Amino acid sequence: MIKKSIGRGLVAAAALTLSTAALAGTAQASTTAPWLGYNHTTSGTGVWCVQHLVNDYLRLSGEATILEDGQWGPNTDSAVRDFQQNVLGSSQADGVVGPKTGSKLMNFDWHDSYAGPNGSCLPFIPTTN
Repeated sequence: MIKKSIGRGLVAAAALTLSTAALAGTAQASTTAPWLGYNHTTSGTGVWCVQHLVNDYLRLSGEATILEDGQWGPNTDSAVRDFQQNVLGSSQADGVVGPKTGSKLMNFDWHDSYAGPNGSCLPFIPTTN
C-alpha cells in the first residue's frame, strides 16, 4: 500500500516536471502581434493586455483605472493617449498601440509579473523586438 502511494507520487511529480519543462522557455515579445486601437484590432486578449498594463500606469499615476473587458472603447483610447503623451512624450498621441507604444507598455517601470515584461501578454502586444 505504501509502495503504491510512493510510486503514484513519483509518477505525478515526474509528470508535473515534464509539463512545466515543456511550457517553460525563453519569453519573447511579439514583432508580429497586430496593432491595437481604432481602425486596428479592437477586441480580444491583446486589448485586455493593453487595458491591464495601462491600468498599472494609471494606478501609479494616482488616476482612475479603466474597465478590463477586452473591448476597445473611448476609455481605453483615452487612457492609451494619456500614456503616450505622458510616458512617451509624444505630442502626436494617436491612441494606437503599435510597436513603439507596445514596447513601452511592456517595459514600463512596474512589477507586473502576470502580464508585464516576462508575463502572459508578450505574444499579444506589438513591440519593436
